[in-house]
Amino acid sequence: MTPTVLVVEDDDAIREVTALALESVAGWRVLTAPHGSAGLEMARHHTPDAILLDMMMPDLHGLEVFERLQADAATKDIPVVLVTALMNVPGTRPAWEGYPLHGVIAKPYDPLTLCDQIREHVGWS
Repeated sequence: MTPTVLVVEDDDAIREVTALALESVAGWRVLTAPHGSAGLEMARHHTPDAILLDMMMPDLHGLEVFERLQADAATKDIPVVLVTALMNVPGTRPAWEGYPLHGVIAKPYDPLTLCDQIREHVGWS
């Protein structure tokens, strides 16, 4: 069965390039959402196999979306990989520390290796 990945990203260009990479490199089915609220609705209605979730978005940031996914019986078991440009900020503790995410990927990322990173984080072979 072909996995379905939901990409929740507010930047149109990044969302499009990411979707194209996941479709063309891995052959996965991709759903996209332009902000956190839309991502929550898509996750509830489509139950993707994994979610690639941007950290910084205007309506709900990634961790708010993650908390809501975890609180919903229909979405709590979907693996979530956070994507952020805030990976190595000196002198700060990552905001996502302590969250049961399946992984965190640094932006910018290489679209050609993104599929392998997602596979590794969610345990797909």
